[in-house]
Amino acid sequence: MTYPALTPFSRRTALRSLAGAGVSAAFLGGPASAETLKGRKLVVVIARGALDGLSVTVPIGDARYYALRQSIAVKPEKTLPIDALFGLHPKLVAYHGLMAVGEARFAPAVALPQRIRSHFEAQDLLETGGAGLYQASTGWLNRALQAGGAAGPMTALAVGAQEPLILRGPAATQSWSPGGRVDAQTGRLASSLMDLYADDPLLGPALANGLSVENQAEVLTGGQPMQGRDGRALAATAGRFVAAPSGPTIAVLSLDGFDTHARQGAEDGQLANRLGVMDAALAGLKEGLGDQWPKTVVVVVTEFGRTARVNGTGGTDHGTASTLLLAGGALKAGGMVGDWPTLAEGRLFEDRDLAPSLDVRSVFKGLLRDHLGVDRKALETRVFPNSLEAPATMGLVA
Repeated sequence: MTYPALTPFSRRTALRSLAGAGVSAAFLGGPASAETLKGRKLVVVIARGALDGLSVTVPIGDARYYALRQSIAVKPEKTLPIDALFGLHPKLVAYHGLMAVGEARFAPAVALPQRIRSHFEAQDLLETGGAGLYQASTGWLNRALQAGGAAGPMTALAVGAQEPLILRGPAATQSWSPGGRVDAQTGRLASSLMDLYADDPLLGPALANGLSVENQAEVLTGGQPMQGRDGRALAATAGRFVAAPSGPTIAVLSLDGFDTHARQGAEDGQLANRLGVMDAALAGLKEGLGDQWPKTVVVVVTEFGRTARVNGTGGTDHGTASTLLLAGGALKAGGMVGDWPTLAEGRLFEDRDLAPSLDVRSVFKGLLRDHLGVDRKALETRVFPNSLEAPATMGLVA
């Protein structure tokens, strides 16, 4: 399969024309019934540090890729085959296996609505879901929790030492960070704190909620210490949290270390090591979710991509568009999502970056609407305000 270069009037242009006339792609078709949506799960994995999408879904059929990438270009014979234009990085073996059975897709040129190359600012925009910087102070997933889904109220779990901005807001969420067993001393302390805050309307329920999560983690991990860098084990435990009776509707995980300014490598090296951790985490999620995997969609997203050209230290610098990965048993089988802008002369953004062809909010809106049943109007006005220019991507879920 090959993909033509974008023309001035593309599918995206057509959708924007509809949006300008007051018609959003979110209006085309209808969401599934509440009964169909019951029990569905969404897992968001944030690859922090700006993941190099051109090394994840490698454009082996784009003639300019190897001229731009040189020493860090992934050789075509080393990639895991997707089609005539793309190959997958060789470290993504588990993900490639999901592709083979129709449980994985990718969008190769996704970006934020505002062109930013600052990690802090870009992650802020990614997680608040605003149309521009500092236009929202809460996370878009928290606002989705407030809006609710067609199948009823939704809950969320943050996996990690800190609650990510994407989940911050008025709606209550749970959090879990891997650690060791709760010994007798900490157990007595917890009991004392429960007594102390028993009548406190804010701290009492919060403490009880936290202890409930820790008790559940004790069961799910068998009480064994878990290191945060053990990607597969951590993700498998997160999956078991989600799959448990009354488990959360949404879970958020973060993977760090993708800021590859130097010694990025091609099939091996700094980036390859991080992609191996990512692949292990995706395999762990499927393992942990078990029989809930068919009801789940996983989305892997990053704040921005990296430069199309290799830099002088064998790495890449902050760029614009990057690859977004989708996985899960609830995913609709298919190929590439969005358009491929090509790396041809004159097609790079500011003559340095892969040009965006899809707004990341469009993917998020499509998943929230069609997978979890969040109301169309709520998506446009509350969850992603001022986002008419980013119509919901359709046809992502079965």
